[in-house]
Amino acid sequence: MKQIVSKKRAAAIIDRFFGPRVIVVGDIMVDHFIWGKVSRISPEAPVPVVEVARESQMLGGSANVLNNIIAAGGNASIAGVVGSDQMGRWLVEKLEKSGISSEGIVKEDRPTTVKTRIVAHNQQIVRFDRESRKAVLPSSIELILKYIKSEKNELGAIVISDYNKGIVSEQLLEGIRQLTKGTGIVTCVDPKRRDLSIYRGMDVITPNHLEAEAAMGMEDMNGQEPGKEARLLEAAKGLIEKCGFKCLLITRGELGMSLFERGAEAVHIPAMGKEVYDVTGAGDTVIGIFALSMAAGASFREAAYLANKAAGIVVGKVGTATVSAEELKKSL
Repeated sequence: MKQIVSKKRAAAIIDRFFGPRVIVVGDIMVDHFIWGKVSRISPEAPVPVVEVARESQMLGGSANVLNNIIAAGGNASIAGVVGSDQMGRWLVEKLEKSGISSEGIVKEDRPTTVKTRIVAHNQQIVRFDRESRKAVLPSSIELILKYIKSEKNELGAIVISDYNKGIVSEQLLEGIRQLTKGTGIVTCVDPKRRDLSIYRGMDVITPNHLEAEAAMGMEDMNGQEPGKEARLLEAAKGLIEKCGFKCLLITRGELGMSLFERGAEAVHIPAMGKEVYDVTGAGDTVIGIFALSMAAGASFREAAYLANKAAGIVVGKVGTATVSAEELKKSL
């Protein structure tokens, strides 16, 4: 494969990560991990008994996208909704202790989304979620848009991290379209909807292969089916034209990524991970590093290359992980 970007150019982009601000808007969560080991099966049911060794809590969902941007040296802020509960308070305190403003976070009478994963011997055994998927209040969306507007002059990119938990609505998306119209602010979306037309007019969209195939009517096709790549190319072009995207980046697991850019030849980027231990949060890393690279002046191809490198690093770590600028440079 022809080299997408030279090592010198990639390093120069990474050096500019601390430039224009990136704001992350979306579903804020807590990733709760219970770590332990399994040495026996329960006499009550054919399930493993986990002997708990420790617990940890981390920023999750859109807050993990923020975490990835900051860990890589980026200048970022966040906007979203949390509950008026213990986990909501923990999230706000965690952000403020890390020097991140909570000004863009709105509190509502709803549970803060918490994903609890039980991990034994570096393998996830089960996950259970505590959440509400009802739409957030229109007044909360207005407060979020007001915050984005106050940051507008410093922004290089906006990441919309949609986990379909109630915050990413037509009201929010239309507000962002109006705020970014005629500016150089890049809008990037990590989607969770079957119908991607709700995100129309955004610059970049980064579905995984299952989400993309469902959106393009290809979910009935086998991964190795003859002619699939050609059909994928045609469907991607049609989706870009229909929704007005400038770029469609499909993450394809062990197959890497496929980048479809309006008016340009499609590019396939092979997976970089040598050993895969945990894919938790890998999509957050992809869109975080992609948006950060765009804000730093990268082209779509250069941003995809660096995002792919970053994803290859984080899947080699256990749990919700991030990548530093130094790690990214070494991977070049």
